[in-house]
Amino acid sequence: MYAAERHQLLAQRARRDGRVDVGDLAAELGVAPETIRRDLGVLERQGVVRRVYGGAVAVDRLDFEPEVAQRDQTNAAEKDAIARAALDQVPDRGSVLLDAGTTTSRLATLLPADRELTVITNSISIASILATRPGITLQILGGRVRGTTLATVGSASLHALDGLLADVAFLGANGFSAEHGCTTPDLEEAAVKAALVAAARRRVLLADHSKYGADQLSRFARLSEIDVLITDGGIDAGAVAELEEAGPEVVLA
Repeated sequence: MYAAERHQLLAQRARRDGRVDVGDLAAELGVAPETIRRDLGVLERQGVVRRVYGGAVAVDRLDFEPEVAQRDQTNAAEKDAIARAALDQVPDRGSVLLDAGTTTSRLATLLPADRELTVITNSISIASILATRPGITLQILGGRVRGTTLATVGSASLHALDGLLADVAFLGANGFSAEHGCTTPDLEEAAVKAALVAAARRRVLLADHSKYGADQLSRFARLSEIDVLITDGGIDAGAVAELEEAGPEVVLA
């Protein structure tokens, strides 16, 4: 396959799937990973993709948010492992903020029934999981519900968080990096996430490796504001060192 043909194929895959993986494409096309990296460099200079850790993301889909059901199926095993690892950060009793997200929802399903917890969330999905759970005192933030993420946003959510100081906040993100911190595409949801960060003594980010380097429109926290980042083993040692230098302890699930 000529280079121009590879470029066309990579661009088509990126637009179709939103993201392309260097290792998968190298194996499929029978070329070295470095060849794919060079191809992606060409496409990045052409404005077709943005290179991220392990591959690239289509530029025209950087601010695109898949529906909850679609996101829930992406990297499901990694999200399950991250949620299990996050249990070590849950207090025996106290107050917990749970951000909307597919990984935080997994954590909600795993919360032990023998702990006395007050859980405050902006997620309709998480609220439905915990509404009848023994040992859980549940509070849901008010506001407008975003259909894409089933998260409450707006002034009512921000007002409810003002003045709170929970023991720990578990946060999700669409992207994270040492340079740009924790990011998400929607400005209103970013504002609520930032308020969750401000309302907690301890902040734990739950994000699988595919989010590394996939920086989005709006930053809601710098990594120096995050105490613990729990991700999966798909991220390499160099990235871990870079992230820890920026502030948080990195836990690999």
